[in-house]
Amino acid sequence: MYTLGEFAKLVGVVPKTLQRWDREGRLKAHRTVTNQRYFTDEDLTLVLGLEKSPQKKRCLVYCRVSSPAQKPDLMNQRHHLEQFCAARGLVVDEWLEEIGGGLNFERKKFLAVVDRIIAGDVGMLVIAHRDRLARFGFPLIEHLCEMHQCELLVMNTPSLSPEQELTQDLLTILHCFSSRLYGLGNYRKTVKEALAHGNDHNQSPQDSPAPNA
Repeated sequence: MYTLGEFAKLVGVVPKTLQRWDREGRLKAHRTVTNQRYFTDEDLTLVLGLEKSPQKKRCLVYCRVSSPAQKPDLMNQRHHLEQFCAARGLVVDEWLEEIGGGLNFERKKFLAVVDRIIAGDVGMLVIAHRDRLARFGFPLIEHLCEMHQCELLVMNTPSLSPEQELTQDLLTILHCFSSRLYGLGNYRKTVKEALAHGNDHNQSPQDSPAPNA
């Protein structure tokens, strides 16, 4: 049986870390009759075993362009990122390349990256520019990475964010809102016609104009 302080020295952490593990349920401490924490040889084997084979978080690089016609831009994007990672001494585990709009949050590889970040599989995600992940909503993705201990490294090279993509995305937004406004106009017209039709049916006979004598 080991006291909190003894066990902390054996596993190489401070007592506060063991208290936090206990609260989080990562390593539940045993309790004496006086409610003092203590640990056993079984706990020691468990902790040392986990420390010998820690989960390796992966370094991913994500590249994206909007259309197949931009494949040369995709190659250029990867080339610059390869130089950037090499200059920083980063060991990249996976290169992910995707073709899809920055307003589309249903891109398969993008969603797979998000799922892996949440699962704790990704320790670093490298991108050329913020809008390579998403045209809008980047702070939300940034917050997600922070919450799951994933470093988001942005090379931030505007030249790797094609201007024609921004134009296409803005046109998409305008089309979306104009369609909604058009739909609202049709809806108002339909409601007005329905109300008028209802008023005609509800008109009583005495309200009808008298026939000519």
